[in-house]
Amino acid sequence: MENLWSDLKKALKQRLASHTFRMWIEPIVFEKCEEGVLTLSCPNQFSKRRVVEQYSRLIEAELQLLTGTVHGLKVTTLSRDKKRKEMPSLNQQLQLPNIQVQPHSGRFLKKDYTFDQFVVGGNNDFAYTAALSLAAKKKSDQNTLFLLSKTGLGKSHLSQAVGHHILSEFPTERVYYVTAEDFTNEMVDSFRNNMVGRFKKKYQDQCDVLLMEDIHYLSGKQRTQVELAQTIDTLFNSGKKVIFSSCYLPTDIPRLDDQLRSRLSSGLISNIDPPDYRTRIRILRKKAANRSFRITDDVLNYLAGELTEDVRQLNSGLMGVISKSSLLGVPVDVKLAESVVKCMIHQKKTITIDVIKKIVCKHFNVTLKDLISKSRKQAIVRPRQVAIFLSRKYTDQPLQSIGKCFNRYHATALHAIGTVEKGIKKNPVIQQQVDFLSRKIESCDF
Repeated sequence: MENLWSDLKKALKQRLASHTFRMWIEPIVFEKCEEGVLTLSCPNQFSKRRVVEQYSRLIEAELQLLTGTVHGLKVTTLSRDKKRKEMPSLNQQLQLPNIQVQPHSGRFLKKDYTFDQFVVGGNNDFAYTAALSLAAKKKSDQNTLFLLSKTGLGKSHLSQAVGHHILSEFPTERVYYVTAEDFTNEMVDSFRNNMVGRFKKKYQDQCDVLLMEDIHYLSGKQRTQVELAQTIDTLFNSGKKVIFSSCYLPTDIPRLDDQLRSRLSSGLISNIDPPDYRTRIRILRKKAANRSFRITDDVLNYLAGELTEDVRQLNSGLMGVISKSSLLGVPVDVKLAESVVKCMIHQKKTITIDVIKKIVCKHFNVTLKDLISKSRKQAIVRPRQVAIFLSRKYTDQPLQSIGKCFNRYHATALHAIGTVEKGIKKNPVIQQQVDFLSRKIESCDF
């Protein structure tokens, strides 16, 4: 009768999301099938309760389809002896899903950020071709690439895909994947600890491929800019590969050293635009397939029509639909998709910088006059920086226009955005404030 449970698991695997099946169904152990009752054992009480509440009806229905007869279902927990036999040893190292690849230096490369997982469309075909060409050729006249796009459109994916490809095809190549902030912190630390020579040697002599993200964060960091310009010169002269990514063109990054600006602008600059409708459909279909999740065309069409901002929004919407379906144990249809999407998009009111100013002023109890004044009091500076950050996040206004709305230069606006982004990571109070204001904006509660 264990073959019956094996066949039943195969049927359940087709009906459930892959992560749901792995978490709740796969650990179940067949006990017996006697007198029309199928007895299964779960690893613990929590798992048993979850299976009974969420998946018992599905198991019974699939069992009836397989056997043609109605069976009862009994769910127990594994005995201690059987648990030792059936469950993996605690000393055994389990392979965790989605493990990242560690290059020779810097951050991990995300496992699924590869060329074959990148959906190519009219919005990004040139950037994809340029990145693949740079990664595939051992020697090339064009060894540098500057990927330009707003957040969430795929520049990080392409940058890391280059790293994956090179590590796969040329294992001896030394790939360094870092952010501009990582590079700055490492340089400052090397100066403090009298290890500048080691720092220079690492990037100038021991690096074959440099992948550096968020280059705009070097704005105003003159010493770091000089060091990076020297590093780039050394890498260029040695025929090494360098890929930069940013939300801004080199010419639009304020307080940037002319030498560094020139070097960033000397290579190929490729823009990535938001995906069109057809590309959004393909992105959703690929992401659903990667998760072994079946989704109908009408749901795909709905999500692609509503979620138009960027790839991250598409992924968030899809995962929201999958998660809600799994947690509630209901099928995916347009009605379910609508319930997820309505929490993500705002259509009733137009979000403007003036609207954001009013929301921020009310929350922080400051006046509009204070917000755009020259005051440097902390009680005024933080609301101003948060308002600038939210203006950048929720409007399409360029940085220069945002700065002008607050009587600031675009360099100051960029500094404000960077300050809030760092504060969100390090200060729970700032994170809570920004999250609260974001929810008000996204719910059109203004």
